[in-house]
Amino acid sequence: MAVYTQELNVTSHGGRVSYLNITDEVKKIVKDSGIKDGICLVQSPHTTCSVIFEEFVHDLDFNGDEFLQVDLNRILDNIVPRELSENTNYRYPGEKHLDFLMSLNDPNYPCDPGTILNGDAHIRASFFGASESFAVKESSIQTGSVGYIYFVDFDQNRSRNRKCHVVVMGD
Repeated sequence: MAVYTQELNVTSHGGRVSYLNITDEVKKIVKDSGIKDGICLVQSPHTTCSVIFEEFVHDLDFNGDEFLQVDLNRILDNIVPRELSENTNYRYPGEKHLDFLMSLNDPNYPCDPGTILNGDAHIRASFFGASESFAVKESSIQTGSVGYIYFVDFDQNRSRNRKCHVVVMGD
């Protein structure tokens, strides 16, 4: 069995949930892998991000977001409201976790406590999970005519550079 891995780099919008269509990139990785039949895993290493498989919708709102994504956001806003200040119903982040994050020497975690008021993003990503798997047949992912792959960043606090892992396994 052969294994082929590649990493995608994506940038979230900031200010709203980011749905980034990565379908074409994943299809190219599968083709470049040389693997004819097997499985393709698409996975986010970030705890506020998910990979989802959904129908592509041609209608867009003024932000350029597909209507199905806008509908999903509306539903999620009712279930998991945004964490806009430390005075909400969320216990996250606690004092010890805040101290830990503020002591990191990592450019992805600036020393600004406001950037980690994202308990809502963690909960939303937990609902959807970090990955999707796809069957590969004749060097093509089996997604049908309208199925697309989206990298979703639920953290709305700032624009961020994100990574997405793609692993293709098979013969």
